[in-house]
Amino acid sequence: MNSDNTIDQTIVEDLDGITVIRGGGGQRGWNGIKYKQGLSGKNAGAQNLSINVATVPPSAIAYAHIHDGFEVMLFIVQGKVRHAYGDNLEQEVINEAGDFIYIKPGVPHEVYNIGDGPLIAFVARSTADEWDKIVNYPSLHRPAQDPIS
Repeated sequence: MNSDNTIDQTIVEDLDGITVIRGGGGQRGWNGIKYKQGLSGKNAGAQNLSINVATVPPSAIAYAHIHDGFEVMLFIVQGKVRHAYGDNLEQEVINEAGDFIYIKPGVPHEVYNIGDGPLIAFVARSTADEWDKIVNYPSLHRPAQDPIS
């Protein structure tokens, strides 16, 4: 994995119809979350799907954002998470290892690791663009130097 968050093509195996990254790929980061590189349109030629594994450190927050025009499904592999969501982030739901989560396009949400250790989640998106269609949403927790898109 490159430090500038670009895709590392050297670990991608294109097997004429099947693309493989062995061992989950290198680490990348976005919005306080570490991601295994995974597969997307950027390295597998996917048209409408991307997949990776996210790790949120203990007590960390993935600041409020919206998925613009795509769906997300998560499976919590390890840990405990609280999502604040909806208008002004006034609603909340708590999930833990073994839970599945579906996030509709356009729903504002902020992610809090409320467990004792890292939160690990399998993440599938109905877009091949990875983070290109994610829009920041106002949050009381977002640092001042992290501007709203």
